[in-house]
Parts: sequence; structure tokens; C-alpha cells
Amino acid sequence: MDRTTKIKTRFALLKENAKANELVKCTEGGDNVNADGLPTMQKIFYSSLPVEIPDDFLLPLQDPATIKVNQINWSKTTLPEYKGCYAVILDNVINEAECNQLLHMAECSAGGHLGDESVPDHGWRPAMVNAGRNYEFLDMRYRNSDRIIWDNQDVMQRIWKRVLQGKGMKEYFSVLEGKKYKEVLGMKSDKWGDRWLISANGPNERLRFLKYGPGQFFKPHCDGKYTTPDGKETSFYTMHLYLNDSAQALDGLVDMNIDGGEEEMLQGGATTFHGTRYQEARLDADPKIGRVLIFQQRRLLHSGDEVVKGTKYTMRSDLMYSLDESDRGDEDGIVFGE
Repeated sequence: MDRTTKIKTRFALLKENAKANELVKCTEGGDNVNADGLPTMQKIFYSSLPVEIPDDFLLPLQDPATIKVNQINWSKTTLPEYKGCYAVILDNVINEAECNQLLHMAECSAGGHLGDESVPDHGWRPAMVNAGRNYEFLDMRYRNSDRIIWDNQDVMQRIWKRVLQGKGMKEYFSVLEGKKYKEVLGMKSDKWGDRWLISANGPNERLRFLKYGPGQFFKPHCDGKYTTPDGKETSFYTMHLYLNDSAQALDGLVDMNIDGGEEEMLQGGATTFHGTRYQEARLDADPKIGRVLIFQQRRLLHSGDEVVKGTKYTMRSDLMYSLDESDRGDEDGIVFGE
């Protein structure tokens, strides 16, 4: 039996609080394990402080050609079992100054940078594992990192507009239908005639900022689909935006032996895709300033590789879709007149 289905524990019902040091409120203390040795479930409510977003922040690029698009051809990698699955890497989506500003605003939304010590670590808190229905649990053997959650549709749309400036992105993500998307939607989607339209807002408004320090990681997993409470929208893709460089992405362009006062260069921390047939098979997407990785949630086993040195900063969200019911007829394809 799956471990998650075996979880039987008490729930701590918590109230949302707008105070800076209670933006994420949950039970604290203890070792997060109940008497049965299972993780203690907690009901979590997230809220954010208001953050001023400059009008000129993340405007569309004047030259979209600066975005470099590289769709992963799985059949030519060490993971040919994922042939037909979708993953794409876009470079130069946002610049270093924009990454730094975005990270600073996220910390401000969590109560950071207020000039006092009321909010430790600028609002970063241990990332928990989603158990559904607003319940989460802490399991640092499986997921060990820190997180800030910031709900901001405006910022998310600005990032998404940049992504759509990449060659072929708008055409690929706008409508999901037919054999081209069967690995994304499921093998029967084409038979059923499913046609999914990208949400008017694109990605989910929930921006999940993640911070990984030395020794931190996220064990192999597949991302679950998120469906809105009203059932009208569901996700099919995960989007990662990397906010700082890694030594491996720079490919020797930085001297790792420089002894300066600056923060240590990130080593490790790749988003690593794993094979299900051969454990040693892997493909790394390395963190790089302004790089975006988008991949289908179905089938693709991946992990957050352990950070060896430095700190990794990234942001993730989900691409949301709604089922197009406008032109569906009956089972025989007959559309009755008005």
C-alpha cells in the first residue's frame, strides 16, 4: 500500500493570519511524526503581504530572438524511454537584475526586509509535502529545502508573456489536442476527442519560490496534476524559473577557486530526470540565471539534485488548462441544429 494512503493522524486546524511572522501558520515543534511513526498532517493557509510591482518590471522583450529555445529530444538522450514526452528549456527569459528583484519581492511578500528580526531568514520556511485539500506534512528525508509561497497573478502573467515570446511557445501551449499531445494528456485523450485550452491567465498564480542550501534536495517524484476547487481547470505542465547560476551551467567560465567575499557559486542542484528502467540513467537541467524549464507532469520522473556548494534559488508554477466543450457533439459526431 502506498505510504500516503496509510497516513492516519490528527489534523491541526489553523487560521490564516496576516501578520508578517504568521504568513504561513502551522503547528510547530516536535519531530513531525505521530505515535504510529507517520508524518503529522497540518492544514496550511498561505497569505502574503502587499508588494509594490513597478510598472516597467518584466515588460516584454524588445528582441524576442534573445530567448533561446531547446526542446529535449528524448530519443537522443540517455533516457529514450521518454520518447514523445515534452520538455523544453528556454534561456535568457529574464536577466540577472530581474531575477534579483523578483527574489527580493518574494521575500518582502513573506515579511522579509522589514528592518527587524520578527521574521527569520527573510520569510523562508521549510518546504512541506502536499497531501491534498490544503493538508501538508514535513518529511525532510524526502524533501529538504526552504520555500516562500507568493500568490500574485500580475507577476506570473508578466513572466508568462516573456515565455510566450520564445519561438513556437505560443503555438505549442495554446491548445492541447490530438496525437501530438497523447503523452501529455493520456493515451485515450485522442480517442475521446479531448481539446484543452490554456487558461486566460496561463500559469497558476501561486509562485513557489524554493531555496536549497548545501546538502538539501528533493527526492525523485512525478508532479501531480493540480485541479482548481471548482473543477474547471487542471494542470498538465510544470514550469521552473531559475534565479541564479550554477557552476556546471557556466561550463568552466567561472574560476571556482576565487577567494572573495561574494556568495559561494552554486554547485549541484540540477533538476534531474531519471529513468525507470535503469537507475543510473539521468539527464540534468542545470540552474542558470533566467532559464525556464517546462515539462509535462505525466510520466516524467525527476528530482532536485543535492546541492554541493552555494545556494540554489528557483521558482515553480503550473500551466493551467480548461476542457473545451464548445464544439463537442454526441458520441457519433452528430451536432444537432438549433
